[in-house]
Amino acid sequence: MAVSDLFKPLPLLHGPAMRNRFMLAPLTNQQSEFDGTASEFDHIWYEQLAESGYALIQTCATTVEASGIAFARQLGIHSDEHLPGLTRIASTIRVGGGLSAVQLHHAGHRANPLLGGIPAPASSDTVPGVDAITTEEVERIRDSFITAAKRAQLAGFDGVAVHGAFGWILSEFMSPYLNDRNDKYGGSLENRARLTIEVIEGIRRECGPDFQIGWRLSIERYGLVLEELRAVTAYIFDRELIDYLDLALWDSAQVVHEGQFKGKSMLSLFTELPRKGVRLGVAGKIMTARRAGELLDEGCDFVLIARAGIIQRDFPLQVKANPAYESVKMPVMAEHLRQGGLPERFINHLRGWQTIVFPNSP
Repeated sequence: MAVSDLFKPLPLLHGPAMRNRFMLAPLTNQQSEFDGTASEFDHIWYEQLAESGYALIQTCATTVEASGIAFARQLGIHSDEHLPGLTRIASTIRVGGGLSAVQLHHAGHRANPLLGGIPAPASSDTVPGVDAITTEEVERIRDSFITAAKRAQLAGFDGVAVHGAFGWILSEFMSPYLNDRNDKYGGSLENRARLTIEVIEGIRRECGPDFQIGWRLSIERYGLVLEELRAVTAYIFDRELIDYLDLALWDSAQVVHEGQFKGKSMLSLFTELPRKGVRLGVAGKIMTARRAGELLDEGCDFVLIARAGIIQRDFPLQVKANPAYESVKMPVMAEHLRQGGLPERFINHLRGWQTIVFPNSP
């Protein structure tokens, strides 16, 4: 496919179509207020993104419970007090012509007590001195995801993206190494996937047929088993439970190094699955127009832009203007980000990522 194919519309199972094949990945930025309300820094960020040509913009990981917080200054959606800021974000994105989604997040056993978080492990062996949460507590967290989705709908978002990656609670429950429960949420793969399925089904039930649901999945580390995740994904595709899969790879070109799929690209294991009307996109080192176009050839319906979108806010527009566009090499100086208009709180967050910002960069 030509790079120009990235600018063809993409219908989704529910709600409006994506106007092109660019989605902004959910990017942790730690620039909200300490109580989770959106700050002026958040609004500056989303105002920039809204004018950047994306078809769909996901928020950063957004807390469905105050006790599920992972990061300082994490955006929240666990209270009606968050609605004014969230409504403003949704409106800003809509005015720019894009679709919007709140990424729903709970840190699980990695909830940060220093920030008021309460670790919620699936197993009693994961966090020293902390017992596994009860069945009732699992169900409460499930319902918090669903309530948060209703709140996103009320705020005017087109949908939500359920965070099932990187060892956070839904990913944790999926792992046979982090989940040794003997209730209906542990044991078999069906039981370990139950929390994710119930969250997705509950959102569809409560939010109706026009609301979009995405699911972010990672398949590396955190005790995850590739073959199992592929089977769960096939089930979700077959039932068309989601509108799109956001496959979060560290590198979209990664190859499987062991097991029955050794030598195959990780991406191919999911693009080759029958997916009916569900759309599939991938994130992972997509830094050039050429690579974005290649991923459509490899079976993706869309691409998720992450670091390239931080370095250059309007990555889709750059690609549209120049089919040979390449993002600048990282790391960059903080001043480069500052001159591009990135809010200072976001820049301060990025100082912890030496692959993005030069250490000690003023």
